[in-house]
Formats: sequence, structure tokens, C-alpha cells
Amino acid sequence: MAHVHEGGDDATGMYFAIVVARFNDFITKPMLAACLAILEERGAASTDIDVYWVPGAFEIPVVAKRAAHGGHYDAIICLGAVIQGETDHYRLVADETARGIASIALEYGIPCIFEVLATPTAELAVARAGGESGNKGEDAAYAAIETARVLTAVRET
Repeated sequence: MAHVHEGGDDATGMYFAIVVARFNDFITKPMLAACLAILEERGAASTDIDVYWVPGAFEIPVVAKRAAHGGHYDAIICLGAVIQGETDHYRLVADETARGIASIALEYGIPCIFEVLATPTAELAVARAGGESGNKGEDAAYAAIETARVLTAVRET
């Protein structure tokens, strides 16, 4: 029979870094609040969570990389919102931010949860930051806990 490993949602004893973009903070602040609420509800101590504010989404990867390099965190959660304007600039920012965050996870073997919304309108972003589509900050917290716990199981087998 196969050995099945699942991460679960117990954050007790875990350390988290949350890197949050200040640009479009009317979106990122509710995402952060929801993320923090889930982490603490699931057992993480508030003193074991560090929040790092950066100017925009494009700056998230460099701070996430520094956090990963330190080896202190079980997971890094990246929160941002990039909303389409009149040019394709938003797509460049979103794509490079995603690429940077993914490369950090692979290089350091630590979950780097990508929850940088890239939406065509502010209304769609609001819907995903506590509106009718839920709150992606909550999803990010659950993904961080579960992935970190699965990585622990992989190390222990």
C-alpha cells in the first residue's frame, strides 16, 4: 500500500514570513489581515510571524529571497495586487514577480506562496480580498501551512 502524506493545517510551532506589497494596499491589507487570522487560528504564535512591507509586487521576490536565505522560516507568503492599466506594464510586473517567487521556492526548498493578484479591474481584486470571491489571504495561509508540513514529512521519510 502506498504511503500517503498530507500536510494538514496545524501551524503550531511554525515560523512564517509574509511579504506584502504596499501598492494597492486597499487590496493587500485585507489579504494580510485574513492571512494573519488563519495562521493564528491554526496555532501559529503572533511572535513567530514576521510581516515585511515592500513598495510594490516587483519588490516581493528580493525580500522573500533574503527571508528564505536566512533559513528561519517554514514558509514565506507573498501578497500583492497588480491591476491592469492602460498599458501592458501590469503583465510584466505580474509575470516577473511570479517567476521570482517560484525560483526562490525551488532554490531554497521552502514554500513561497504566490498570492499576487493580477486582475483586469480593481473590482475583481476587491472580490478576491474579502469580497464575493472570498479572501486569497486565507488561501495563502492554508497553502503555506500544508506545504510546509508536507515538506517536513518528506524530510522525515
